[in-house]
Amino acid sequence: MVQQTSIYYQQNLDRQAGPSRRLPDITFPDMMTFTALALQMGHALKDTLHDYWSRLRQLHNSFYSETMTQDRFLHILHFLHFADNSQRPDKGEEYDQLWKLRTLFDKLNEAYAKFYNPSEHLAVDKVIVKFKNRVIFRQYNPKKIKCFGIKIYKLCDESGYTRHESVLGYRLTLRQ
Repeated sequence: MVQQTSIYYQQNLDRQAGPSRRLPDITFPDMMTFTALALQMGHALKDTLHDYWSRLRQLHNSFYSETMTQDRFLHILHFLHFADNSQRPDKGEEYDQLWKLRTLFDKLNEAYAKFYNPSEHLAVDKVIVKFKNRVIFRQYNPKKIKCFGIKIYKLCDESGYTRHESVLGYRLTLRQ
């Protein structure tokens, strides 16, 4: 992630016509801090991203501003990349629509497979994840509350471990 994000940032700098202010390179500790903050934001929901660094008394939480500056967080978020755009595969029969995230998914699946052995008690369920943006595999069902979304099949363990299989067969493994 650090390497690909840095490559994408450099590609953006190269595309700019005039002189630009070069920001410090993204380091591994920066990326770990960014990831930790992004995960923490899921537990302390605010209306906007800028609210996490707000100085208003009713919104203020010093954890975010003491951990990383808002500008640094937004810089990493803006240039976050997992694959080099110049390595884009040709669109053929076996085209992988998630090629930019494939290495991340493969590494996560490999890591989770090392540490997880499913129990005998499993359940399969399908879930529609609400999603209104444009992707080729988004589905529409007017009879549901979540009309637009991505259909995901879940294999659930009694311990709370969930393995997701999307409609396209892309594997996502997450711990809930």
